[in-house]
Amino acid sequence: MFLAASTGEDLLRAILQGAPPGSVYALIALGFVLTYKTSGVFNLAFGAQAYVSAAMYFQARTEWGWQIVPALILAVFILAPLIGLVLERLIFRYLSNSSAVAKLVVAIGLTVALPSLFELVTGFSAVAGRTPTGIIPGGSSVFYDPFGIYPISRDELAQMAVAMVGMAALGALFRFSSLGLALRAVVESPRMAELSGINADRVSAFAWALSSLFAGMAGVLIAPRFNTLMAPDFFHLVIVAIAAAAVGRLASLPGALLGGLGLGVFIAIFNTFLPRWTADHGWLRPFQENLTPSMPFVILFGVLVCWPAIRRERRVVDPLGGVDPPPPALAASTRNRRLTLATRVFSVAFLCVVGATVLLRADVRWLFLVTQAVILAIIYLSITVITGFAGQISLCQGAFAAVGAFTVFQLADRYDLSVLSAALVGAALAAAVGAVLSLPVLRLGGVWLAIATLAFAFFFDAVMVKFSWIGGGGTSLLQGTRVPRPTIGPWDFADDRLFLVLAVAAFTVVSVLVIQLREGTTGRVLRALRGSEMAAESIGISPVRARVTAFAVSAAIAGFGGALLAIHQENVNYQNNFSPTAALFWLVLVVSLSARTIEGAAYSGAAFSLFDSLVLRGEVFRWVFRGWVPGIFPISPKWRFVLFGLASIQFSRHPEGLVEYGKRRATRRFNERFDQRERERAPQETSP
Repeated sequence: MFLAASTGEDLLRAILQGAPPGSVYALIALGFVLTYKTSGVFNLAFGAQAYVSAAMYFQARTEWGWQIVPALILAVFILAPLIGLVLERLIFRYLSNSSAVAKLVVAIGLTVALPSLFELVTGFSAVAGRTPTGIIPGGSSVFYDPFGIYPISRDELAQMAVAMVGMAALGALFRFSSLGLALRAVVESPRMAELSGINADRVSAFAWALSSLFAGMAGVLIAPRFNTLMAPDFFHLVIVAIAAAAVGRLASLPGALLGGLGLGVFIAIFNTFLPRWTADHGWLRPFQENLTPSMPFVILFGVLVCWPAIRRERRVVDPLGGVDPPPPALAASTRNRRLTLATRVFSVAFLCVVGATVLLRADVRWLFLVTQAVILAIIYLSITVITGFAGQISLCQGAFAAVGAFTVFQLADRYDLSVLSAALVGAALAAAVGAVLSLPVLRLGGVWLAIATLAFAFFFDAVMVKFSWIGGGGTSLLQGTRVPRPTIGPWDFADDRLFLVLAVAAFTVVSVLVIQLREGTTGRVLRALRGSEMAAESIGISPVRARVTAFAVSAAIAGFGGALLAIHQENVNYQNNFSPTAALFWLVLVVSLSARTIEGAAYSGAAFSLFDSLVLRGEVFRWVFRGWVPGIFPISPKWRFVLFGLASIQFSRHPEGLVEYGKRRATRRFNERFDQRERERAPQETSP
């Protein structure tokens, strides 16, 4: 009897404990639903918008000394809707007929760019240990305990109240108002809504302003739960809340609300009862230590993979959206033969000059940066395969690269295996992980596939890395994850110049393999599937087999590149190199420059590794002007995230990337000049 009463009391305590964070999850999920229902955009930048409003409120309260009400009005009711209006007017209004993948890429770019842009404009910087205050006086110090079980703070009560009011207001808007009807019409077809007299642009702008207001309110409400106000915490929060939105398939407001509340309560119940079960069953202790922090990501992955409604979900497509032209062919396929020859000769000469300069004159720092750029280019070739060829967005390439890096560390540390052999084993193991992961997630497709891979990336980050047989466990905290450099015969690759040669050779081999894949049967099959999956299946093409192959090859390339990066740095350096947020920037970088070509991966590696030193620190000016650097340098490295994050916006207009777009324009101009010269020569050759 006493045990039953104790269990019931713990259950009620867990429900009360999980309801406040569940309310915030629900609030964010409501914002996701609103954005998706009105614009078809899976706004992954919701966390960045929430962070901007929370930081603005924190700055106004603590640094400027404002009272609660004016600070709240500025951060939530002015800045947040203004951000939504700017994003809609300048970016998303032009994406109404773009694919869901294109919209997701732009949202990821904004996720990278917005926090850094806000910090640069306002001069805001997080201070460790300074906990933000809430919107209620005494919110974190005044508690109410009506049941005598769990004291609820004023901040937590505010979270629950705002979530309920928000859901009720949105439900009334969609169900009973003419504006709600106009919103639903714009979602189904903006062009047909315009024919009915609805101003689609104005309706979409209102929806984005309202959605951003929800983001700002969620950010301000959740901020007191963090010890330090930092953008990654808000992104993690959004990943958790996506599971709540997924329950409602991004279409049901009650489903999103119940999903958010249920997720918060389930996590609290799990955290309450698992320690009790662990005390009785010792074999559960590793699950308690590693699974508890990753429970939201496990739930998200499970919801996406196992929820039948999501697998059957089909996005409503504008009936008039099919008039847009298909993406253009690669520039290399349309080049004049003479131009192709000239381009190859110039490229080889340029690379020889740059390579000789680096090998003969570069110091240790520049050798490190150039070698890192080459290795990163190998990793980015994995994005070329999965995104450029297969047309799928994978957000777990960092996890695949980490598998290769940790494999080298484990095999070299425990079994004294050659690190180069271990790198090949790591590539094979990453390929196996990629193939296994692809089996459940490829049934989703589009945005849901990308989110499922993101959930896996955060699960790997929160759980798998902590196991001793992967990331080294507690031993790695003291000794690190050191990886030695290889030695082959008389060549000791501890020499940085020799290792650069090895990295270039590896990039060349992988590039040739990727080109063979693109021009071979698998590449042709993937292009057919991108054009029309139904037509491809009608002629006997198996989309599952082709995409599993693409996933496995992509994971193998990422694993091999990650192994080389660990060997180069002589340490895995997981948080700096392979964390999920770092891998997000990889995707932004590659799709901004060119996701379909080898050159795009090379340029992306150079941009990631060298842009800060060459451009933001003014080294280019130092070389050109022999030591003189303008006074504006060095520029904050945050500009790298801003520039490349905003550059991803062009993906919807030029899915081939800025590099390929520039090549195509230049090729067209050169072809026109060559054709003009040929036409001018023709009369002279035929005249007697």
